[in-house]
Amino acid sequence: MHPQPRRESAMSGKERSPRHRPWSVYRANTFDLSAEMMGLALSGNSQDPDEPVLEFSLACSELVTPTLDRKPTSFVAVSCTTPPQAFWTKHAQTEIIEGTSNPIFLSSIAFFQDSLITQQTQVKLSVYDVKDRSQGTMYMLGSAMFSVKELLQDKHHRLHLALRSAESERVGNITVIAWQIEEKREQRAPVARLQRGDTVNGRMVLPVDESLTESMDIKSKSSSLCKDPLLKAVFGGVMSQTYRFPTTDGNHLRVLEQMAESVLSLHIPRQFVKLLLEEDAVRVCELEELGELSPCWENLRRQIITQYQTIILTYQETISDLHEYKGPSFKSSTLKAERKLEFIPTNLHIQRMRVLGESGYDNTYDVVTIGAPAAHHQGFKGCGLRKLLHKLEEARKHSACSGSKAMTYQPQDVIKAKELIGQINTLKTQVCYYTERLSRAAKDRSANALERTLAILREKTCQLVTVCDSKLLSSAILALAAARPDLTQQSTPSPSSSSLSPSSRSPSRSPSHRPTSPSRSATSPSRHTAPPEGSEASKSKRASLQADMHEEEWGKIWLNVDKSLECVIQRVDRLLQQDKLQSDSSSEDVFLLANEDPKNPKKGNSPEAEKKSPGEWSEALYPLLTTLTDCTSLMSDKAKKAMVFLLMQDSAPTIAMSLTMQYRRDVVFCQTLTALICGFILKLRNCLCDSGFLRQLHTIGLLVQYEGLLSTYGEELAMLEDMSVGVTDLRNVTFKITQATSGFSPDMLPVITGNRNGFNVRVPMPGSIFDTLPREIQNGMLLRVQPVLFNVGINEQQTLAEKFGDTSLQEVINMESMARLSLYYDQFKEVLPEDCLPRSRSSTSMPDLLKMLSQNVNAKKSKNVEILWQAAEACRRLNGVRFTSCKSAKDRTAMSLTLEQCQILQQEHALAPQIFYQALDCMRSEGCRRENTMKNVGCRKYAFNSLQLKAFPKQYRPPEGTYGKVET
Repeated sequence: MHPQPRRESAMSGKERSPRHRPWSVYRANTFDLSAEMMGLALSGNSQDPDEPVLEFSLACSELVTPTLDRKPTSFVAVSCTTPPQAFWTKHAQTEIIEGTSNPIFLSSIAFFQDSLITQQTQVKLSVYDVKDRSQGTMYMLGSAMFSVKELLQDKHHRLHLALRSAESERVGNITVIAWQIEEKREQRAPVARLQRGDTVNGRMVLPVDESLTESMDIKSKSSSLCKDPLLKAVFGGVMSQTYRFPTTDGNHLRVLEQMAESVLSLHIPRQFVKLLLEEDAVRVCELEELGELSPCWENLRRQIITQYQTIILTYQETISDLHEYKGPSFKSSTLKAERKLEFIPTNLHIQRMRVLGESGYDNTYDVVTIGAPAAHHQGFKGCGLRKLLHKLEEARKHSACSGSKAMTYQPQDVIKAKELIGQINTLKTQVCYYTERLSRAAKDRSANALERTLAILREKTCQLVTVCDSKLLSSAILALAAARPDLTQQSTPSPSSSSLSPSSRSPSRSPSHRPTSPSRSATSPSRHTAPPEGSEASKSKRASLQADMHEEEWGKIWLNVDKSLECVIQRVDRLLQQDKLQSDSSSEDVFLLANEDPKNPKKGNSPEAEKKSPGEWSEALYPLLTTLTDCTSLMSDKAKKAMVFLLMQDSAPTIAMSLTMQYRRDVVFCQTLTALICGFILKLRNCLCDSGFLRQLHTIGLLVQYEGLLSTYGEELAMLEDMSVGVTDLRNVTFKITQATSGFSPDMLPVITGNRNGFNVRVPMPGSIFDTLPREIQNGMLLRVQPVLFNVGINEQQTLAEKFGDTSLQEVINMESMARLSLYYDQFKEVLPEDCLPRSRSSTSMPDLLKMLSQNVNAKKSKNVEILWQAAEACRRLNGVRFTSCKSAKDRTAMSLTLEQCQILQQEHALAPQIFYQALDCMRSEGCRRENTMKNVGCRKYAFNSLQLKAFPKQYRPPEGTYGKVET
């Protein structure tokens, strides 16, 4: 009964399920489009796969039924055959229209390039009368046939055909109306001089309504999901459905609805889990490199490492599972609890609505749909991430109050410690790099390079010294020193204990040749002997003396870096001054000296020695640079170990709970991040011509708005907890646009770097696109995101929650997001003009819209879906990216998406209000979301029953016959 809309899949044949196969697969021996066909194809654009080769609408009149006491409930099934094919292939069908003898169908019949029709193609129109929509009982009322050639050659591209029953009795009429496809803009005459009824190349052209026209240049043709190189690299499996809707001014809207999968569903989790594995492996290495600890601390360390190793093993298995997966590029809702696929988002698709008006405008609206990001495999048991985070915090407080050996730090201290580790690692690497650069400049005797590099080296070293000058760091150094084994028990330093001395590094990090700094042997803790044991007072005194000693030692290390840097600066200044004097005295002498090959180079610092060989610049600096490197490494390693020990102290009492919670958070965040990246790429590609959006993007960041339809009852309450944390965590994500190294699809896939403290997503763009971006973005500016989540439960479980349960979580989430949304708009007003935002036909100003949204968020109203409508509109008008979620992104999501599409058509494109609900039912019964149910559960029905739907707001109820009891 239900045909498949057009589907273009990037998956291999063996990966494609038979039930997903498009109807065109069953057509055999069809011809390619001939030149004659293209000449008659009603201005079809063969260069744009989104444009149908042929599109027509259908209307019936004077339908009669055997029983005169009822009017038919009808739809039209369209089949075709192309000689020499000897059988009919079902191609499409219209929506069902109830109780009329004169139905006018809104869903149009489109033949795309992959349909391979010719002029000889025969089309059969079969009109069915549906007796019972819920049971699907029907009979064929009558049929008619025509050839494509007849339709194309008719003067008005319109056919009026008689419908004949199986007994050849006339049962009514059917009209076929072929639509002209908009020509390329460059082929049209200047529209300003055209009046209604004028023609171009023999075709009717309507005058343009300037208020609706936008400058789309490359958007309307180049951002095709099927054609654009960037979008083709990321999205595939495109399904399409076309509609023609009347407007209030008597014209028609051409609506193209598309749905696509994304290869990022697998590509992002594979990268993300690998980063997590590397981060946790580094954490274990850092703990191992702390060196020998007293028995109590050693036991804690071993427990923590064991916990991490368990998690690491899980990540390794997950990576293996993700790389072995060979299925479709989306995870169906039936697999949402599959352990091997838990990092993959559930049923991730993008939904696109492209609206073309007869006046020439072309607008695109995209929404990313995703099953609520949640840890389905781990289960819920009435508890999601928000409660787990609260329980973890309570456990930490309890361990602090119980006086456990491990010290519990304030959350800001823990954050600071993680930041310090990252800063120390980065700055240490940079200091080593620029030290090497300075040595190379000295070897090349390049005065300019020497001066420039020294300035950078000085800056980076000073930054490192500043970072290490921290009270938190000083206290952690003392704590680590106190955790070492009792020095009185060490008659002879063991290899492990000597490796802990600041005078050396761990074996994996120590270079082959390291001159010893004089300050090291004098300040090594292993050189000091502890006072004899005695009373508590003497122990306290000894502890105080040891603390003073370690503090003094840290001060010396810190001072050594400063002094060694100063020595390098002075030596470079002296070399540059001598070089300048030498240059001033005789440029000819300088040339001769620079090319002289001394047979017996002298050592020393005298000017005469330095004049004779360029290599002596390098020799003069080498010992000083080595000392600087040693001192910075000593300081960095000691500081890093102290911070690692601080984090170990903090995590020890709750490590098992913490890692369990972190794993769940990783799963949820990965799903949320994957959807975000899909949305970001879509938005950026569609708005390349929008200078206002690009300016907004690099100035205040991108607004991303998640819409949730989860109830606050049972398992979905815990899902909502998971989802809210996942969305909030997106604040730690930044984007960076880079130029793709080639036009091959793999080179245009995003790359993730970073760790849990912050992830960066590099999005490669083809060179032609990259060159059009603002200079700030081309230069690598990090682009931020501002995530918000608005949730309103709409099903029968939400009814229970409102009557017998608790809706406070939903209220808190919506109020938090309202505050962030208002803050984002305030930031916009401070730095950007209003003309950066897209134009809207709405009579409600942006401040008034936010005010109404705030009132609804704070109102105590049952299933207040106006929150969702107003939040979605605010997102669109603020150049944001839209996301819609329910449990599986299949049923409630379909109701919300189709409602939003019709609302946009009515608010922005003057959809005739009297056909609003007919258009809504049409999209729900014949649109792409109906096919989404088929992709997920193998049944073209929404998973609702009649009793459930009574609890739904009326705008979210599907038409009869499109729902039933199916697996979810």
